Amino acid sequence: MREPVTKNVVLCAALIAGAALFGGCSMSIGNLGGSSSSTPPADADAAAQDTSPANIASLGEVIARNPNDPQAYNMRGSVLGRAGRNQDALTDFNRAIELDGNYAQAYANRGQVHRQMNRNEVALADYNKALSIDQNYAAAYLGRGQVYRAQGRALDALNDFNRAIQMSPGNGQAYYNRGLLYQAQGQHKFAVDDFSTSLGLIQQQSEPYIARGLSRLALGDPKAAADDLDNAVTVDPGNLTAWNSRGLAYERLGDKEKAAGSYAKAININKDSDTAKKGFARVGGKPGTTYQPF
Repeated sequence: MREPVTKNVVLCAALIAGAALFGGCSMSIGNLGGSSSSTPPADADAAAQDTSPANIASLGEVIARNPNDPQAYNMRGSVLGRAGRNQDALTDFNRAIELDGNYAQAYANRGQVHRQMNRNEVALADYNKALSIDQNYAAAYLGRGQVYRAQGRALDALNDFNRAIQMSPGNGQAYYNRGLLYQAQGQHKFAVDDFSTSLGLIQQQSEPYIARGLSRLALGDPKAAADDLDNAVTVDPGNLTAWNSRGLAYERLGDKEKAAGSYAKAININKDSDTAKKGFARVGGKPGTTYQPF
């Protein structure tokens, strides 16, 4: 049995003493209506992965033909949520719930949108409603756990993530989120285990690599951390946190060329990044000089 997460854990604690904060606990892999590589609770059809205007229009045609079908509204709501059209998504989920008051998936999807809008109390009510309808709905436990984590309710979050994993062992997002809890408590070995499991289940996402790299840095293994962060910037070349974290890993390894190259990349992404500018200066980076990040 793993050690419990304590109530007093600071969820956004510094991972690396004396270095800049990288905010590992704020990372998310947020999507609606997708597979285990997304942030549930939505588990709609794979068509919801397509957020193009053409797909949204086609789903509108489905609703026009089936105006009393709650699944059609739930599907379009999932796509609209993934496209960032939160208010339109809420309208569709509300309609789905009007048509079927026991539609657990629609409640959970609506909770996801509220969570993305930082309406945590409203989101929590929706997740609770979804679970009152279906107590075995793994994705709703995961979504509720994310709300608890945002609220600093670490033990409640851990219980929900454990429940989600128990019900759906193939859900990489549940392992990732539980890993963030362990990471924030300083239980980095447990965190690395969960991030590793997550990476076996989640494809083409940089966040688990970044998170595992940060925990490996905290464990004093900059070489393994650098390998993870190499993968992170390969998967997502525009990720500021990945480049800054990679710079720190190579700085710890004494490779100033790659460290400077990483920090320079971060500065190119955000010229106001204090972490990148300080890191670049620490390793002797000179403006106007070309550095090889790889």
